[in-house]
Amino acid sequence: MNASSLQPKHVSVLGAGESGVAVARLLASEGIAVTVLDTAPLESLQVRAAQLKELGIPLCCGEEALRVPLLSDLAVMSPGIDPDSEQVQAFVNKGISLTGELEMAFERCACPVVAITGTNGKTTTTQLVEALLNGAGVSTRACGNIGPAFSAQVGESASLAVLTVEVSSFQLETIRRFRPNIAVWLNFAPDHLDRYPSMKEYYEAKVRIFENQTEADWAVVNARDVLPALKAKTLRFSAYGEDADFILKDGTIEFRGEAVLRLSDTHLRGAHNAENLMAALGCGYAWGLGWEQMLASLCAYKALPHRCEVVGTVEGVEYVNDSKATNLDAVEKALVSETRRVVLIAGGKDKGFEFGAIKDLVTKRCRAAVLIGEMAPRIEELWSPEVPCHWAGSLGEAVTVSKSLAQKGDVVLFSPGTSSFDMFKNYADRGNQFRALVQQLF
Repeated sequence: MNASSLQPKHVSVLGAGESGVAVARLLASEGIAVTVLDTAPLESLQVRAAQLKELGIPLCCGEEALRVPLLSDLAVMSPGIDPDSEQVQAFVNKGISLTGELEMAFERCACPVVAITGTNGKTTTTQLVEALLNGAGVSTRACGNIGPAFSAQVGESASLAVLTVEVSSFQLETIRRFRPNIAVWLNFAPDHLDRYPSMKEYYEAKVRIFENQTEADWAVVNARDVLPALKAKTLRFSAYGEDADFILKDGTIEFRGEAVLRLSDTHLRGAHNAENLMAALGCGYAWGLGWEQMLASLCAYKALPHRCEVVGTVEGVEYVNDSKATNLDAVEKALVSETRRVVLIAGGKDKGFEFGAIKDLVTKRCRAAVLIGEMAPRIEELWSPEVPCHWAGSLGEAVTVSKSLAQKGDVVLFSPGTSSFDMFKNYADRGNQFRALVQQLF
């Protein structure tokens, strides 16, 4: 178990999402008095309310969550809670200590940690590392941002060799002692500009993953990104250049000149996935594994839905569901991976992204773009007339329009490039609806 501060007597957990309920359960199991506060109305929290009631943990919702007496000696923030929110500032103004769910779980973790962050590819890489380690006989579980929450899994840590934790910038904002034995930095690109004032603040939150590492630890990092001086032993990877330990050459991942893995032997496609595989291989190398112990699991792995997922082919046109593309870097990687002409379905919630940054690539790769959501007018203004743009009032209309525009041998790529909350519950709901609409075409 990692060194921790004195045990608090009463803790307020801010946010009744998955991680909030998990850390509340963890603290209550230690005999700590816990109250969960969430500013959402009770009607939207019925499932969480039932879970907490069963555990004997009070839940304060809506306006009550802002008025409840601040009698705690510690507040634990869920990742989705904005530190500048009225709820958080009420605790700050009372001088009550704040921490995060990631930190609370780490203090109770009895095994080493592999932590994986990056703007894109976190979940795929976390799963690859989990598969690689378990396949080599190194017991691990994936948790964190991927789910289940770190707090929900940490009780198992004494029986595991290592925990594999996907971490976001939101989670890293509140760390104090969090120290991964292996830290993975996949990439950095514009995102979450609805949360952070600028890229500087986003970068500063994310780079904290290395903050507490020592010379005994490892950092597996993307060679293309500028990072501060790292204390940990460092492995660098890149699918787009040769100045790295891991590179991609003629479709094969090499490590310092040695051929390790052919991309064609895996179920993954594209240079971005080659980098995800390199990161996983780097974790295995840092753990002391040989290549032969790692390859079978990596070759057997199949990506989760909504990540350049091939839905099917209709009249010679392939339909690809990349709903997980919630920023421009993800769209760029998906387009670069395609060798065929593309009809791109893009758009959604306005997160402050400048779609003009990928105009040249879209012009080069796309036959047309079908635009949805509140971003549609601005994207057309940025891309037109070089890219023929068509508006669609719904995803169903977008699929219909795309079918009429695509020619045999083309790809209809659903890669929105932003969040989905203006039209859908989340990216998974958005991707599931796209898949269902395409399947109706069969």
